[in-house]
Amino acid sequence: MIETKYLTRLLADIESDRVERTISTSDTDKFSKAVCAFANNFPQHTEPGYLLIGVTDDGKLSGLKVSDQLLQNLAALRSDGHIQPLPALRVAKCELNSGEIAVVEVLPSDMPPVRYKGQVWIRVGPRKATATEQEERILIERRVAHQRTFDARPCNGSNLADLALDLFLLTYRKFALAEEIIEENHRDIKVQLSSLRFFDLRADTPNHAGILLFGADPLQWLPGAFIQFVRFAGTSLEAEVSNEKTFSGDLLSVLRELDTLVETQIESYPSPVTALRESTVASYPKLALRELLLNAVMHRSYESTAPIRFYWFADRVEIQSPGGLYGEASIENFPRQNSYRNPVVAEAMKILGFVNRYGRGVIRAQAALEQNGNPQAKFEFDPAYVNVSIGIRT
Repeated sequence: MIETKYLTRLLADIESDRVERTISTSDTDKFSKAVCAFANNFPQHTEPGYLLIGVTDDGKLSGLKVSDQLLQNLAALRSDGHIQPLPALRVAKCELNSGEIAVVEVLPSDMPPVRYKGQVWIRVGPRKATATEQEERILIERRVAHQRTFDARPCNGSNLADLALDLFLLTYRKFALAEEIIEENHRDIKVQLSSLRFFDLRADTPNHAGILLFGADPLQWLPGAFIQFVRFAGTSLEAEVSNEKTFSGDLLSVLRELDTLVETQIESYPSPVTALRESTVASYPKLALRELLLNAVMHRSYESTAPIRFYWFADRVEIQSPGGLYGEASIENFPRQNSYRNPVVAEAMKILGFVNRYGRGVIRAQAALEQNGNPQAKFEFDPAYVNVSIGIRT
């Protein structure tokens, strides 16, 4: 990760804007601000920034003994969802002649501005500070266009009039930004949208994520951006249809309606505990279905014209989402490893409270199924889709 000689130089250079030192082992707020600032890379270094834990302000070691728990807590800064978009970082214990330190290496982001709890932090010399409006605009203009995912690319042909701006101003912005930032914000609406990665200033058009989240009619631009729900009276597609519904529109409304649907479809019935006592059990745990549906919405390919198919049979539920496994995820490492096909959409779902932490949805779903007495969900992977089948409680 980092050579001892190089680390020794960083310890000695107390004026560096690429290094932050601390003796605290539990100040998560301080750690997160430092990671955010290094990820924004305002000084435009070509090298990472370093958070050194167990080091005093003058570069001396504090005598820290680096534990596995401390390293796990530091690694969790990447996935707890408070820093958006997700930072790229590495964590390690380094041993020097004079003792041990914990090192967090933070790579510059190619999707700035990066925020921690709604605020943009940058390095100003050897200290960190919140970015001014001008500094934030500079970060916006630095985005690496050729590395953008589909949800971050401009939705060609669309314009500001295609967005329901009240959804952004009155709902999303309140979740995404600190209150004092909103009160002081006098910027043009396009700049505000761009700052949160929903508008392309160069193309002067919303991007696909902006259309998904705030579009007055997302299907006009993304024909597959809907969820098709069908409930069958039997166990096959040939069975009689007892209920069907199509969910479309802005993503926030779709997810709220989907939550309500899941709750109304789950059946509850009594189950004997003893000869004299019984308890109420559910055919499926709501948490499991919710997590697997959110996983489909977050990771599907929005370039496809196919919808997410949510089919409810008499003996199982199936969820099929367009697009196979993405990036570093493979059949061998699923669900321990994941990559984000739609990082802007994933960030928005976290900010809106639909996702608690990244990378745990499938694991949480499987645990809920086991606890409820359902069989484990089965996954089928194809280059064109992912299909998950959830068996009913028996």
